[in-house]
Amino acid sequence: MTATTTGRSTGSGDARPAKPDRAKLKGRPRERAKKPRLTWRVRLRRDRTLILMTLPALVLIIAFNYLPMFGTVTAFQFYDYISGFFHSPWAGLGNFQQLFADSNFWHAFENTLVLSLVQLVLFFPIPIALAIMLNSVLSAKLRSFIQAVVYLPHFFSWVLVVTLFQEMLGGAGLLNHILRLNGVGVWNVMSDPNTFKYLVTAQAVWKEAGWGIIVFLAAIAAIDTSLYEAAAADGAGRWRRIWHITLPGMRGVIVLMLVLRLGNALTVGFEQFLIQRNAVGSDASEVLDTYSYYYGVIANNYGLGTAAGLFKGIVSLVLVLAANKLAHFFGEDGLYRSSK
Repeated sequence: MTATTTGRSTGSGDARPAKPDRAKLKGRPRERAKKPRLTWRVRLRRDRTLILMTLPALVLIIAFNYLPMFGTVTAFQFYDYISGFFHSPWAGLGNFQQLFADSNFWHAFENTLVLSLVQLVLFFPIPIALAIMLNSVLSAKLRSFIQAVVYLPHFFSWVLVVTLFQEMLGGAGLLNHILRLNGVGVWNVMSDPNTFKYLVTAQAVWKEAGWGIIVFLAAIAAIDTSLYEAAAADGAGRWRRIWHITLPGMRGVIVLMLVLRLGNALTVGFEQFLIQRNAVGSDASEVLDTYSYYYGVIANNYGLGTAAGLFKGIVSLVLVLAANKLAHFFGEDGLYRSSK
């Protein structure tokens, strides 16, 4: 018996069905099984452990980052802590007019920009270089020991950091002791206004560079090791492998950290500058944070201090948006990428 074109047998039942017409199936989208949409109660029950883990961090963020934002209303008030937010007289933009007319504010703003630029140039590349060098250490025990050593200063307070530098570079420190033994004049680095920006950068590098390598080490660990093996087989040396494999593999993370760094550029360190202010003078150490403290809190002019802080926040936001847009221009994701 013969089978028809539809695959049905006209007689015996052992005829095989004909193959489907590929021309008809061509271009037809594949049907995907739709997953049932979970309700919020099901998702809440499923993720309750993760939610409980993040709850303390969420409470801290709300308490110390979002709730204080309501205090920015004092930038538009003649704030009196006795009267409170609701009964203090309204000042409008008076605090900002006073702020922008103050030469001390612009001097603090200039110092902040200079110090941020110095730290960006001298500090930002160091964690990247340390991560690359640490990754090249073959011994796991030695690498763990070096990591512990370079991480440790991050947990020191700025008081301790400045004290250690004072013992090394101060008037009675180790450096001047060696200079005296060799008949050279004394140089008190800790009280020299001309080198203060380099001093605070060195302190920041010693304290935070080791902690900053964590993200970069994670970026290096994500690079496929077969790329290094293929490059080594082709005769590429260590520096060529770093230049053509390691750095391109870290580029996305480097851009992300650079965007974050620019967004935090105007926050150069309050405690660090406050401790060393008397030694070098306000001309060298005055930044926006210390200006808000001395001319706002100490002078009992909370509206002016809040206006300076709000100005710093707006400029930081503009820097983040500009840096993120620049990252998109060079083909990187940056901090975020808007959906189209």
